[in-house]
Amino acid sequence: MEALLREMEAYAEENHVPIIRDRGRLAYIETVKQAQPCQVLEVGAAIGYSGLLAAMYGAPGLRLDAIEHNAGRVEAARRFWGRTPYAGQLQVILGDATELLSKWRRPEGGYDFVFLDAAKGQYADYFRLVLPLLADTALVVADNVLFRGYVRGKGPIPHRFRTIAMRLREYLALTSTTPGCSTEIVKCGDGLAVTTVRKDERFAAKQA
Repeated sequence: MEALLREMEAYAEENHVPIIRDRGRLAYIETVKQAQPCQVLEVGAAIGYSGLLAAMYGAPGLRLDAIEHNAGRVEAARRFWGRTPYAGQLQVILGDATELLSKWRRPEGGYDFVFLDAAKGQYADYFRLVLPLLADTALVVADNVLFRGYVRGKGPIPHRFRTIAMRLREYLALTSTTPGCSTEIVKCGDGLAVTTVRKDERFAAKQA
């Protein structure tokens, strides 16, 4: 499987496809190993790299539903996954994540793990949309939340990055203040936010 992962990394590099890399990859793998998720939702599948890592290191028989807006990347993900023992456990759907999530059906038991790696400026919207789809206890993991150091840094932010930085700050505030939620930031790579969601009475009251 490692040979296929290296091939996917080379493909991503050659075709300028953003995938989770380096220290962020190690932190993601460790998070999946500890969580041992059974039902995973991925927002931003790209070529299926992080989805394959979830299948490799999650619970045996893990099922993954992924959303990706780029048709070429969807085909690449299906092609790569088709060469693995996990092909029957992984599916990717082509479309806009916000539109799809607004009418997405919660699977039986709910998703116990969500990975956000799509448009950074929409993370807060994605989070609100996935909350009703979650299991009673779940993790929501978001990549690149520190965005080049601008989100938590004290220096000036280039104008072209201000909106993204502001919206990522909104996401981190949202996931830290929503009842039943707590967030830890793993400062590896460009930052990985790991939010634990526990649907207790406070959570239910907030969502009502």
